Amino acid sequence: MSVVDLLPLTVAIPLVGAALLALSGHWIRRMGCDILTALFATAQAAVLLVLWLHTAHGSPGHSPASWVGGWTPHRGESVGIVLVGDPVGVGAALLAALLVLAVVAYSWRYFDEPPARMPGTFPALVLLFEAGMCGFAVTGDLFDAFVFFELMGTAAYALTGYRVEDPRPVQGALTFGLVNSLGAYCSLLGIGLLYARTGELGMAQIGHALGAHRTDLLTVAAFVLVLTGLLVKAAVVPFHFWLADAHAVAPTPVCMLLSGVMVELGVYGAARVYWTVFSGAGGIPAPAVRGVLVCLGVVTALLGAVMCWQQRHLKRLLAFSTIGHVGLFLVAAALLDPEGAAGFALYVAGHAGAKAALFALTGVLLDQYGSVDVHGLFGRAKALRRSVGLLFVAGGLALAGLPPFGTGLGKSFAEHAAGSWLPVLTALFVVVSGVTGGAVLRAALRMFAGAGRRPGESGGPQTSGEGEEPEVRDPGRRVPRTMIAVPAVLLAACLALGLAPGVGGVFGRAGALFVSRADYQAAAGLPGPGATAPPPPLPDWTTAGVALGLLSTALAVGLAAVAVWGPARRGATARAARRALAACSRTLVLPLRGLHSGRLGDDVAWLGAGVAALLGAFSLLR
Repeated sequence: MSVVDLLPLTVAIPLVGAALLALSGHWIRRMGCDILTALFATAQAAVLLVLWLHTAHGSPGHSPASWVGGWTPHRGESVGIVLVGDPVGVGAALLAALLVLAVVAYSWRYFDEPPARMPGTFPALVLLFEAGMCGFAVTGDLFDAFVFFELMGTAAYALTGYRVEDPRPVQGALTFGLVNSLGAYCSLLGIGLLYARTGELGMAQIGHALGAHRTDLLTVAAFVLVLTGLLVKAAVVPFHFWLADAHAVAPTPVCMLLSGVMVELGVYGAARVYWTVFSGAGGIPAPAVRGVLVCLGVVTALLGAVMCWQQRHLKRLLAFSTIGHVGLFLVAAALLDPEGAAGFALYVAGHAGAKAALFALTGVLLDQYGSVDVHGLFGRAKALRRSVGLLFVAGGLALAGLPPFGTGLGKSFAEHAAGSWLPVLTALFVVVSGVTGGAVLRAALRMFAGAGRRPGESGGPQTSGEGEEPEVRDPGRRVPRTMIAVPAVLLAACLALGLAPGVGGVFGRAGALFVSRADYQAAAGLPGPGATAPPPPLPDWTTAGVALGLLSTALAVGLAAVAVWGPARRGATARAARRALAACSRTLVLPLRGLHSGRLGDDVAWLGAGVAALLGAFSLLR
C-alpha cells in the first residue's frame, strides 16, 4: 500500500468505527465499546502519523493526492473528489486524531452515563467528530469541505447536549447548532455562487478558473459568505458568542476537542480557502485580506483576554482564553507569509496540548467537588495541589508562552512575523498571552492554595459555576488514574514540541508549502510553474523569542499575584489603582459583559452584522 492509498483511510477508519459502535452498542458492554473505540482511534492516529512523516520530509511539489474512485481530472477539469496531503493539512488531521485518542483514554470509565443499554453512543459520536475534522483538513474539494465541516459540527452539537436530562446542555447545544448552521448556510450559498461562476468544486480548479474573470462583487460576496461559516466555527468576533455558552455545559472531554482543535480548524479553513481559491488573478487582493483579518484578529484577541480575566466559572474562563488565542492565530495566519503560517501551525499544536490538559484538569475538579466555580472552590482543592494543582500551574505557564513549551516557540514564530509587518502586534501577543495565562494562575492560587482573601460574591448565577451537575454519579470517588495521566502527557507533549530539535525547519517548510498556490495546484492535477524552492529553516529559539516569552510569563505571574494579594494593600497608590480599575470596569468591562447576553436572537443579530461589515469592507478594498 502506497502513501497515497492512506489518504482515504483518514476518513474511512473513524466512519467505520462509528458505524460499528452504533450497530453493536446495543449488545456489547461499556468495556467492549471503550476497547473498540481505542482501537479505531489508535489506528487512525497511526495512519496519520505515517502520512505526516512522509509529507513533512518530502520534496516540494510532491504532496500526495488521492482522487477517490479514480475520477482524475481531464484537461484540467474535474468532477471527482480529491484528498491532498500537504504538511499543514495532514498535521491538522494528526492533531485531531491525537486529541481524540487522549479523550478516549481520559473518558475510560469516566461516565456512568449513558444508560447501559446504549453504551456505544458517546464513543460513536466522538469518532464521527474525528471523521469530520480529519476529512475537512485534507479535502481539496470545497463542497466536500462543507460536508465534512457539517459532519464535524453535527457531532459536536450532539456531544455538547449529550446530557439531555439537564436543560442547560440542551440550550447550549441548540444555540451552538443554530448559530453555526446559519454560518454553514452562508458558506453553502457562497459555494453555489462559485460553482455558478466557474463550474468547478475543486479548490485548486476554482482558483484556476477565477483567473479568467475580474474581481467583481460576485467574487467578493462568494468570498465573504464562504468565510463566514469558517469564522463562526472559529469563534472570531463578532461570531464568537456561542462558544462560551457551549463550553460551559458540554461534557469535559468534549471541551477538550472543541477548544483543542475544532475552533482552530476554522482559522485553518479560512487560510486554506484564501490561498487555494482566492489568492490568484480574479480573487481578492492580499492587502485587503491581510488588513481586514488582522483587524478581526486583534479585536478577537483583546476581547477574549478581557472577558477571560472576568470569569469565575472555570470552563468559561478557559473558553474565553481560547477566543483570545484564536485572535492571535488569526493574526498569524492573516499575515499571508510563510513565517506567519509556520507560527500559526506550531502555536496551534502547542496550544492544543496545554488547553486540552487544562480542561481535563477542570474535569477532575468537577469530578471531585461537583463545581467549577473558582470562588466556591477557594482552598477546597488543597488535597490535590501536588498533582492537579502543579499540572494546572504548568498549563497556565504554557498558555502564557513560557519557554521551552511549544506554545512559547509557536508564539515566538508568530510574533516575530507579526512584528516584522507591524511592530505593535508584538505587544498584542505578549499582553494576550500574559492576561490569559494570568487568569489561569490566579484561579490555581485560589483553588489549590487558598491564597489571598476569600473572593467576594460577584457575577450572576449563570456565570458563577455553582450548581453544576457532576459528570459522574459519585463525586467523592478517588480520582481515576487516567484523568491525571492524560493531562500530564498532554503537557509533556507541549513541552517536548518546544524542545525537539529541528522544529523550525519542519514547520518552516510546512508554512512555505501552505502559502504556495503552485504546489497545491500541482498536487491537485493542474499544470503550473512547478515546485517552489525549499525555504531556509527557521531557528528553533531566538534571543528575542525567549525574552518575549519570559516577559509574557512575568506579566501572567504579576497579574495573578496582584489579583490575589494586591487588593489587601492600603495607601494612596492602592486606592488610586482601585479607582482606576473600577472606572475601567464601568466603561469597558460591564458593557462587554452586557453584550454577552446568552440570548439566541442577539447572537443571530451579531452574525448578520458581521456579514454586512465584511461585505462592506471587502467591497471597498477590492
